[in-house]
Amino acid sequence: MKILYASSEATPFIATGGLADVAGSLPRAICEQKHVCRVVVPLYSAIKPQWREKMKFLCNFYVPLGWRNQYCGVFEATENGVKYYFLDNEYYFKRDGGIYGFYDDAERFAFFSKAICEMIQYIDFDPDVLHCNDWQTAMAPVYLNMFYRDIEKYRRIKTVFTIHNIQYQGKYGMELATDVLGLPYYAAPTMMYDGCLNMMKAAIEVSDYVSTVSPTYAKEITDPWFSHGLDRLLRTHQGKLVGILNGIDTIGYNPQTDPALYENYDAATISKKAVNKQELQKAMGLKQDKDVMLIGIVTRFVAHKGIDLIQYIFEEMMKRELQVTALGSGDYIFESFFQEMQAKYPGRVGVKIGFIPDLARKIYAGADVFLMPSKSEPCGLAQMVALRYGTLPIVRETGGLKDSITDMGDPNGNGFTFKTYNAHDMLGAIDRACGLYYNRPEWDKAVQQAMKSDFTWTRSANQYIDMYKKILGEQIG
Repeated sequence: MKILYASSEATPFIATGGLADVAGSLPRAICEQKHVCRVVVPLYSAIKPQWREKMKFLCNFYVPLGWRNQYCGVFEATENGVKYYFLDNEYYFKRDGGIYGFYDDAERFAFFSKAICEMIQYIDFDPDVLHCNDWQTAMAPVYLNMFYRDIEKYRRIKTVFTIHNIQYQGKYGMELATDVLGLPYYAAPTMMYDGCLNMMKAAIEVSDYVSTVSPTYAKEITDPWFSHGLDRLLRTHQGKLVGILNGIDTIGYNPQTDPALYENYDAATISKKAVNKQELQKAMGLKQDKDVMLIGIVTRFVAHKGIDLIQYIFEEMMKRELQVTALGSGDYIFESFFQEMQAKYPGRVGVKIGFIPDLARKIYAGADVFLMPSKSEPCGLAQMVALRYGTLPIVRETGGLKDSITDMGDPNGNGFTFKTYNAHDMLGAIDRACGLYYNRPEWDKAVQQAMKSDFTWTRSANQYIDMYKKILGEQIG
């Protein structure tokens, strides 16, 4: 099979979040299964020179978008056995201040989506499947169906659209449809949802399959509590909705080789984890005590990550024999809260405000448990990374957290879970973690078992391959 994987970001070239990790790992895993998967992303000015030096110019063409006819250059590079295409237009992608959040994002990513379709005519690659991700590429299957199906090279292409976070849908006023997106008037029913233009809605409607990043999230987004308004549409299209749990880069996240750690280790040398704990305590201003349970938190400090639960119950947490170290940034009220707790409980609470990848890895390795009480979590990668480093997660049973973490009450447990979005239920899970932690022989067994959890991309890639085969039917032998 031949898959063209479209994403607005991909590691190692450009990344702001989990989408980039998926776009940098899943195609490689698919290629390892003897299929061909190529990735297309915008050529942002933020891509560092070390990566630009590896690119070579392939071709250029013009993209019709409404009344505009915009230049598009195509560069290519190969990394980890995967070929990447980079679409160049300096007007749209040579911007300072990040890759999202500009006044004309609708036009920028409509151009990207249209350019993806246009590019297929000019490259030596005939994809069987066009796999698009989140609203930034949602217009590609719409344009494909509306403008390109009469061209022989496009007739057999099937489309998959993956929802990584349903909160961000590409919603705008309908006045953008013709002038900015270049759509005919008869496209209005496809684009309109609840009185506005909704790019994600359109992709869901026209794609052959719709996937999400965990089986539980696929169920949750048909519920109004989680769907941000799209539940009616998703229930209508439930027959083509599937959830596939993401994996993690087990080469990049490997405690045996990770250069960020104070001491490398694996499941056979788990005792070396204690060195990482001791050094982390020192770095975060905590009392160096190998026997006290250390809770790690690495997240955005926003309400839907469950920070309000932590805030509500924190004083009661501090009555337990434990320490807390937190890394993140976000809402001022939560940043201030953690800083106040650090001042109130010196030696027991250590906080760093910001996004520091090196410190995040040190927390994954040095903490005993990893707290992740999200209100909603499409997939979540941090809990899988924590397990890889022998740090047991405490999570709420939602989205990918439910699919990846089984409570220690089960013989195959690999963490601690709670169901309702309730601070005292979370505290109960923390208490159960404390109870097991201070029974050291049983704790060590639990850590050994947790480190055997399989979150490699091979498992996920095989499920995607099965989905591709299903929509292609008899086209692939």
